[in-house]
Formats: sequence, C-alpha cells, structure tokens
Amino acid sequence: MGQVIQFVSKSERERVRLIQEARAIYDSIFPPADPANEGKDKAAIGRDRGNLS
Repeated sequence: MGQVIQFVSKSERERVRLIQEARAIYDSIFPPADPANEGKDKAAIGRDRGNLS
C-alpha cells in the first residue's frame, strides 16, 4: 500500500523514445568531446521525466 502509479500517455512514451533515438544518432555522428560529460546529459533527462522505458 502507499504506492503511486503515474499514468504516462502513449504519445508521451513515443516522444521520449524519439528523443532517445535522435540523441543516439546525434552522438554517433558527433561524439561527445568529454566522455565524463555524457553521463551528466543522460542523468538530466532522467530527472526531468523519470525512466519511461
């Protein structure tokens, strides 16, 4: 008890998936200059909406 279930619409899941796919393509074309910074970007995205996968 005490669990909260958050509704995530299908369009929101699709938006997040497309953003992740676009970021992967961008990173494959323009690799990050500093690999230590790569984790920061992904962490910021995760904090924004949470893990929706």
